[in-house]
Amino acid sequence: MAKLRSIGVFCGSKLGERSSYELAAEAVGQAIAGAGARLVYGGGDVGLMGVAASTAAAQGGDVLGIIPGFLIAREGHLDGVEVRIVETMSERKQQLIAESDAYLIMPGGTGTLEEVFDVVSRQQLGLHDKPIVFLDIDGFWQPFMHLLDHTVTEGFSPQTIADHIVLEADPKKAVDLLLETAPA
Repeated sequence: MAKLRSIGVFCGSKLGERSSYELAAEAVGQAIAGAGARLVYGGGDVGLMGVAASTAAAQGGDVLGIIPGFLIAREGHLDGVEVRIVETMSERKQQLIAESDAYLIMPGGTGTLEEVFDVVSRQQLGLHDKPIVFLDIDGFWQPFMHLLDHTVTEGFSPQTIADHIVLEADPKKAVDLLLETAPA
């Protein structure tokens, strides 16, 4: 089995309403850095993504931030990590997907959901076989799972789409699951 080199972390540019989300982001940054993997993320210095990336960097981890230039004034970027400035949100997402060997999905808003649907759809279409784990802090992803199950029940999605989704509530275990299922 090949060593997993980069974990794409999709999550909110806000902290959310629960302190458990921020604690999980810190734990994710520590776990990825501790595993010797690179954390790939949306490039900003705000919200859960900023917490995960800055924690990984503080632990000596390798971090790649990919951010559209127009967002820098709004979201900033971390100093001391590799930052790639792109033109568009689409280009950002394309590079996040390409630079990641696996995906860790944390709580987030519409931007996170867009990234989620893209990687899940690509997996369903056979365009990648990269592991995906949803960090289900305080049941955050349960409504999403109900929606996916509904698309299966109503005949719009194959059962395999739900079968490939892995939920884990513990940040360290989520990272470990990705490491265990790294593509060969």
